[in-house]
Amino acid sequence: MAHTGPPRSPVRRFLTYWRHFVSRTWPLLAILVVQARLSLSLVWSNTAFTDEALYLQAGHLELEHWLHGTAIPAFATYFSGAPVLYPPLGAMADSIGGLAAARILSLCFMLCATSLLWATASQLYGRLTGFFAAGIFAALGPTIRLGAFATFDALSLCLIALSTFCVVRAARQERAVGWLVAGALALAAANATKYASALFDPVAAGILLILAAPERSWRHALAKSSVMMGYVAGILLFLFSLGGAEYATGIEQTTLERTNSVDSVSAIFSESWHLTAIVVILSLTAVVLSLMIDRCLPQALLLVLLTGAAALAPLEQARIHTFTSLDKHVDFGAWFAAMAAGYLIDRLVHLTKARPLMWAATTVCAAALFFPARIGLMQARAIFKSWPNSSAVVAALRQVLPGTTGPILFDDDRSVPQYYIPAAGAQWYRWSNDSSLRLPDGQSISVGVGKDPSPILYAAQVRLGYFSVVVLNHGAAGVFDSYILPALKDNTHYHLQATVPYGKRYSQIWVYRPQTAVGSEKFSPSPVKNDSPFLTLLTPVARLRPILSVIEAAVVASGAAVVGLMLLIRFAWRRGKAYDEI
Repeated sequence: MAHTGPPRSPVRRFLTYWRHFVSRTWPLLAILVVQARLSLSLVWSNTAFTDEALYLQAGHLELEHWLHGTAIPAFATYFSGAPVLYPPLGAMADSIGGLAAARILSLCFMLCATSLLWATASQLYGRLTGFFAAGIFAALGPTIRLGAFATFDALSLCLIALSTFCVVRAARQERAVGWLVAGALALAAANATKYASALFDPVAAGILLILAAPERSWRHALAKSSVMMGYVAGILLFLFSLGGAEYATGIEQTTLERTNSVDSVSAIFSESWHLTAIVVILSLTAVVLSLMIDRCLPQALLLVLLTGAAALAPLEQARIHTFTSLDKHVDFGAWFAAMAAGYLIDRLVHLTKARPLMWAATTVCAAALFFPARIGLMQARAIFKSWPNSSAVVAALRQVLPGTTGPILFDDDRSVPQYYIPAAGAQWYRWSNDSSLRLPDGQSISVGVGKDPSPILYAAQVRLGYFSVVVLNHGAAGVFDSYILPALKDNTHYHLQATVPYGKRYSQIWVYRPQTAVGSEKFSPSPVKNDSPFLTLLTPVARLRPILSVIEAAVVASGAAVVGLMLLIRFAWRRGKAYDEI
């Protein structure tokens, strides 16, 4: 009998596994280190952007609502993603380490997206393709920017990447129900996190269709793809039934029927090209090379699909004529197109069979990634400098707000001071801006997302002395401010308290003296009494009670459907037939 020796200790087994893991993935680890370094250079470079402040402040309020039943605004009616998903996660990170921690959380999501890109491309075309796909994606300006930006986008992109990885695994396996369900769950979660990500659902379904067809048949592949999209639709419909009318309004206003802007189509495509030119050029070349050399229809179709994904966001934004979020949305399509770009470099490196030449070509191509990374960092830095630093305004408001009790008018981006001044932010019902006016009876007059406000009503309220504090930034809401400023001067009780720098312009802070304006207690929402956070978790707050009957009915119906399907498979079909067809 051969002597096997003493069993290895857990520490030795772990070290052996770790050495094996590092030896296989060290190129990816190098890319992730560089990507992290590039994004981290932006984390502390500017104060919070409006969207960052809005989502983090909403997350804090959502947590307060869950734990204490605190009344909160109807975020779901104007958020472009479910306010109960990313915002609480970002708020928890913010509670640990402030804005920097929330941005680093997004960096973690983007590093996961890059890792999943490497894993997915490696499954499709090999590890060299995976390396260059990940390297090109990590070097893009939108990727670097999203890695330091505390919004929905990084989490949604990470979930789409996870879904695509599961789809590729499902396509290559005969019994793939588990991977299909995992892919559907990740895709549905991505759509719920950011509604606009549904634009890329057909890409995931198309990848599954194209990859599964050569394994058996197009009919079988279509069945697989339909099953996964059916799962996604079922999950989203269930979540939509829980959200109710508020979520319906939010999806309609922010995604389905967003108001058209006035940005030109040519300018939108020009900006998209500026941000993603390298990945578009390489992926288009990959399609041409595949048609000329491979002459394989499924291969060419897959490359066309991956390349076409890069055009989806620009086309959609051109349809509604808006630059808004373009620099974020193009990164979703670039994630797919990067696989085609990596495939091209892989094929070019393998044009020669001499191993020394292959190594030399690989080294040169890897070193060449320095140039797009440098350009990407410059683009990301320019984006981070595109909004004004709010430090001076926030510092001035910290001095002014404690002595006031009435409504506050902040002309455009009220979420920034609400985020940086938590005590004032918790009194969200005091704040109005150019798109939402909070009235003394607790009601709000709001305009739809992307629509122009009517400043005349605000000016009338200013002349009546309704607001305790008015902040005019003379920026994006310049037309609005031109109505408010004369009204402030007409009311002698308003005094210019401070003029502070706000980017390239100045902000004016006007205060009502004496403070006899409407007090916040007259229009604040009624407090919700809860004995303790623990009891709140056991007894849902009032906002959740109406949906309990829906949840109960859905659970009963789904359970009955599962039992019926099990009986059908067991007694009506031949054993194994239904499972194999799926």
